[in-house]
Amino acid sequence: MKSVPSTASGIRRRLSPTGLLMAALFAVCPPGVMAEGGADEVSRAQLLQIIQRLEQRVEQLERQQATPAAAASPADVQAQQQKQQQLEQQIATQQAQIEALADAQEAGGSSWADRTSLAGYGELHYNHLEAESSANDLDQIDFHRFVLFIGHEFNEDIRLFTELEVEHALAGESKPGEVELEQAYIEFDLFSDQAAARAGLFLLPVGILNETHEPNTFYGVERNDVESIIIPSTWWAGGAGYTHRFNNGLQWDIALHEGLAMPTTGGSAFRIRSGRQKTAEASSEDLAVTGRLKYTGIPGVEVAGSISHQKDPSQASGDGLDRGTLYEAHVALQRGPFGLRALYAKWDLDINESIALANGVAQTTLDRADDQQGWYIEPSWKFVDEFGIYARYEDIESAREQDNFDQWEAGFNYWPHPNVVLKADYRVRDHDIATSRDRDFDGFDLGVGYQF
Repeated sequence: MKSVPSTASGIRRRLSPTGLLMAALFAVCPPGVMAEGGADEVSRAQLLQIIQRLEQRVEQLERQQATPAAAASPADVQAQQQKQQQLEQQIATQQAQIEALADAQEAGGSSWADRTSLAGYGELHYNHLEAESSANDLDQIDFHRFVLFIGHEFNEDIRLFTELEVEHALAGESKPGEVELEQAYIEFDLFSDQAAARAGLFLLPVGILNETHEPNTFYGVERNDVESIIIPSTWWAGGAGYTHRFNNGLQWDIALHEGLAMPTTGGSAFRIRSGRQKTAEASSEDLAVTGRLKYTGIPGVEVAGSISHQKDPSQASGDGLDRGTLYEAHVALQRGPFGLRALYAKWDLDINESIALANGVAQTTLDRADDQQGWYIEPSWKFVDEFGIYARYEDIESAREQDNFDQWEAGFNYWPHPNVVLKADYRVRDHDIATSRDRDFDGFDLGVGYQF
């Protein structure tokens, strides 16, 4: 939040001369401006109007003072003295009110609306995918997500961030979507604006897309699969975090937060994405720690690595899953028209196979579960600010059978406005496991997205 010390000090400079005090009549101010709402309701524009009227009144009085006064009788002198005393009382009241306004402006006393911001984004997708088995074809249009962001600055050092999302247009029993609170935290600037702490529900500092995923900021209608299956974006958690930035572009982040609670039996056994608790009465018996080191000291260059350690990724004892650690590294470049994104992520899960087998988990699932990893590379080229093309290759190995595949993708983005994007792409996916090859597909996607 920006304070206005120049305005406040300007008021005091103008109010100090005796001539200006004589000019500060109640008639100078619009009726009720100072009296009704107090200093908090007076805008900066109103304050400047008051000052301008005071200056005009000063000039008028100076001209009157330059005119020689006519001889006055004793009665006229007494009346004039009484009028002068009343005027001085009015001026004193007026001065106190304006001084209060100046103090409020210096203390950051802007209105609630001035310190509150509204933003958001949304995206509509059309998918036309033809699989080896027609039972796995996909031909649908979906309003994938609509998100509202509300932020508020309590003062220059304390602020609120919130984000509410509606997925797939409809939420409720037997409906495809959800209503989710993805962010709701307080951030505190510490000893300098290079250090900040946060507490509440926030996005974890891992990967490229997890913290920045507005549709106009990335290529492709759908987000890449590595940062969905291996890194379960969007991944948020309740807890506390700290960020420190250095002048050379180096930054480190640390967060203590709720851990994953992934299932260890059934069709989603050891599936990372199924473990997100989303801070909905989340178990906190075994917390997790996530840390990141990031460098952005060269314009258009981001290099970062993250580690997330889960003391017990299932939040349950006796299920064969004891510990888990995610390792991630990425680079994101934009040098002129050329862009490049590349990311690698790997989970190291500590699984007791004998317990897991006794719980009914198949050996083939266990073989995949303890070595879940993925990577992608995405070069791009922007011919002009409004139009760019890209290609992406990704390879994923994960616990679920259908989540083991490689995929080629190419397409374009068109930005008629920096915050509005139209997208089209073509994808080809080949599964690694023979029993999932009826899911192999090729097809195209269309999308429109925006942020405001």
